[in-house]
Amino acid sequence: MGRHTVAAQAKKPRRHLVMSVIAAVAAVGVVGSGVFLWVGGHFDPLLATADAGCTEPEQLVVVADRSIAPALADIADTFDRKSGECVSTEVTAQDSADTAAVLASGGVDADAWVPESSVWLDRMNATAASLGQTAPEVDARASIASTPVVFAAAATDATELASEPVSWSRVLGGALPTILPDPEASAASLAGLLALRGHSSTEDPRQFAGAMIALGKSIPASTSAAFSALGAGDTPSVVITTEAQVAAYNSEEPPEPLVAAYPADGTLALDYPFVRLAAQGDAEGEEPAADAEDGEKSTTKAELLDAFEAAVRDGAKPLAKAGFRAADGSGLLDLAGVGAEGPAAEPAADAAAQLEILRAWGVLTLRSRMLAVIDVSGSMEEPAANGLRRIDIFQQAALGAMQKFSGEVELGVWVFSTARNGELDYEDLSPIAPLADAAHTQQIAGVIQSLPARLGGATGLYDTTLAAVKRVRETYDPEKVNSVLLITDGKNEDENGISLDTLLAELKKIDDPTKPVPVIMVGFGPDTDVPAMQQIAQATKGAAYSATKPEDLGIVLVDALSQRSCRPNCG
Repeated sequence: MGRHTVAAQAKKPRRHLVMSVIAAVAAVGVVGSGVFLWVGGHFDPLLATADAGCTEPEQLVVVADRSIAPALADIADTFDRKSGECVSTEVTAQDSADTAAVLASGGVDADAWVPESSVWLDRMNATAASLGQTAPEVDARASIASTPVVFAAAATDATELASEPVSWSRVLGGALPTILPDPEASAASLAGLLALRGHSSTEDPRQFAGAMIALGKSIPASTSAAFSALGAGDTPSVVITTEAQVAAYNSEEPPEPLVAAYPADGTLALDYPFVRLAAQGDAEGEEPAADAEDGEKSTTKAELLDAFEAAVRDGAKPLAKAGFRAADGSGLLDLAGVGAEGPAAEPAADAAAQLEILRAWGVLTLRSRMLAVIDVSGSMEEPAANGLRRIDIFQQAALGAMQKFSGEVELGVWVFSTARNGELDYEDLSPIAPLADAAHTQQIAGVIQSLPARLGGATGLYDTTLAAVKRVRETYDPEKVNSVLLITDGKNEDENGISLDTLLAELKKIDDPTKPVPVIMVGFGPDTDVPAMQQIAQATKGAAYSATKPEDLGIVLVDALSQRSCRPNCG
């Protein structure tokens, strides 16, 4: 009887009486012609089964992450053969994200689970809580294997990449083009973000937020898709992944093999815990059931799982053949693209920190629909403290911020001062449209470059703000975060326009909780009316930021993009 490695969910295992055991022996017991061995003080069900024979195999179902499932399937083959084919162990390959979600919502029809990281247990519990479910009862045991987080590079790029140390610090600084598979589905990516945060500035959390925004600009559909993108561009890039995934990819003999680049400033490792699903099979300590025909007893499911777990822990060779190291990181590999010895790697054990990072990632990568409203009043011509004009500094910051946006972000641009378009204080220069459209992106870049030629007039802040909120709500997309990003260097100077009180009253009147449009106010320079900005932000559940120094503007724009989850009470 064989087992299969498949992606579909396994069928519910059936209970059968397959083995004879004796109630108590010290070393070896004999019943008729059957010999039953106790190894290390414990009954060995495989030896007993092989000797006793069976009429129908006992079923074991193990759900394992796709990365380790093939190695576990090989171990299961040997395990089943040793039982005289009286055990049929089915290893079901499934992404850990999917298994965690199914467990959280009610259960997986299996006896054990081997996820790619212990963090999936915390993800499972967090998901269950969000669904109003009780956390599943599981028995998470020690790791059976590990693999370090590495940078994967195309083999043809290896020499060029090796000219400088490959490190998390270079990723943070934007000096190493990096592809990050979605951390919602990849524990390797999530652990990579944890490592990245560990090397970021403790004094300036914006550095890490900015790096996540840049990494989220283009999220590949899968790790395989990320690997396929390597070697295709003019500039060598890397993918955050694991050593085992590099080995598995190379085992398929791809046109462009990969090499694992080990971070020069240290790395983390994923563990692979053996998780007993307590709701399935026999409970711990369950007494063997009596055979209705001959009064003998069958081995419990718990004992079979014990035996399979022991076989997995003894399976160093098949695990190493698949690119995995021992749970403590030791072991030698002889595989293309990876080093023989593993790097020093700390376990990615801080699950709480990883979940916190994941929540921040979810906020940063929310697909946005934003109307950028830019002050082009005459005061933007004035020099800042560093000698550049205010408009020049804004141009630099805006172009830098645009480079961090995902192509799925939709962006439009208005400029404002006073009486720019007849009696209107604002002028629509680019509609809200996806940045994935190269022509649209080029149009916006052209608008930003043209800003110095558009300067003039006073600051028509309040009329423009109200009109911008109305415009975004008119074309509201419920699948995206709809917002207004307004940048100004001053205070309202339109004597013919509405007052602050009127603006706040109008914003309250048109407020629609089903169509929120937060206004993100960014004040630039010493003349901004920060109290008014804060009131507008509060009325729209947005946020107000102040960049008092020229060099702060780029940082403030990152804040405006990264702190959506804390509004309206951002620090």
